[in-house]
Amino acid sequence: MTDSPSVRTGPALVLASTSRYRRELLARLRLPFEVAAPGVDEAALPGETPAVMAERLSRAKARAVAAQFADAQTDAVVIGSDQVCEIDGEALGKPGTHERAVAQLRRLSGRRAVFHTSVCVVRLATGFERHEPAPVVVRFRALGDDEIEHYLRTEQPYDCAGSAKCETLGITLLDAIESDDPTALVGLPLIRTVRLLREAGIEPLRPRG
Repeated sequence: MTDSPSVRTGPALVLASTSRYRRELLARLRLPFEVAAPGVDEAALPGETPAVMAERLSRAKARAVAAQFADAQTDAVVIGSDQVCEIDGEALGKPGTHERAVAQLRRLSGRRAVFHTSVCVVRLATGFERHEPAPVVVRFRALGDDEIEHYLRTEQPYDCAGSAKCETLGITLLDAIESDDPTALVGLPLIRTVRLLREAGIEPLRPRG
């Protein structure tokens, strides 16, 4: 998908993700941008903590797509992001299936979890690369199996870390959210993203084109 105009006066802005959630969030900035699949293996490495995993994958995604644009001799500012849910020191990824989602939510019921969201911005033309973590502490309320089933059948959040789709019905699963970057739990911390974009040379409040 390409949202960019035919005439560009600055670097391309590229989201290194095929996630519709991140695409919708970045669109809030009203900047023209392109989307590219990073093609990065998202499996955890042995002994890797959830926070380190989120940082590694956000960097890997941004670097992989930045290299694609560099090969095409295009100056690009690339955003990579990743999210890993942590409970008891263990990572909970995207469930993929209904059965795994049920197991995840039963485990999270009545518990505190941390969603480690990481954003990385890369601009190879200037040698710029910076990363910022945006951890979100979430307290789940006690959940009955009937509630879990209704939520999953309604939302089908099988592509969401920890099965938590907080921007819709998933908010009913929670008692509290602690974060200084409100969109981090959805998958892209916009406050941090804007800060990094400015440092990389893109200012959202100064029209381009």
